[in-house]
Amino acid sequence: MSQVKSLYDVASKVPVVGRTLFSIAFSQKAPYFATVRPRFVDLRPNRAALTIRKRRGVTNHIGTVHAIALCNGLEAAMGALAEVTIPADKRWIPKGMDVAYTAKADTDITCIAETDPEQWTSDDPDLHVRVRGEKTDGTVVIEGVIRLWVTPKRVS
Repeated sequence: MSQVKSLYDVASKVPVVGRTLFSIAFSQKAPYFATVRPRFVDLRPNRAALTIRKRRGVTNHIGTVHAIALCNGLEAAMGALAEVTIPADKRWIPKGMDVAYTAKADTDITCIAETDPEQWTSDDPDLHVRVRGEKTDGTVVIEGVIRLWVTPKRVS
């Protein structure tokens, strides 16, 4: 089990406080994630979900959650998913993101990243993580794919 998954499981034993502390700690690994203040609500192999609260610091000129803040949340969810899913003998790096903005993000947003188990055992190093962001009523406001490059770890 990955260190990230172990920490999340321990933190989840105290759901609100523990997940908040986990989310803060995760954001310190890649500090730009802290700009959206992600709050993880689900983290397991092949799935990660976090919420971004709609607040002034992530809104744009029309009062909706900014497109780049949405992408930041999606990338945080993808990164967590990759860390808890990738086999121990492999490594990953993001190589691109393709998204479409499908509705106004005028509520808190849940960012979700998902893969299928067989994607991680394939010999093809190009792995596509499905991502989407949903409003509190379930309306999808952003969806797309984050492409990863997954290769064997180098033996030292």
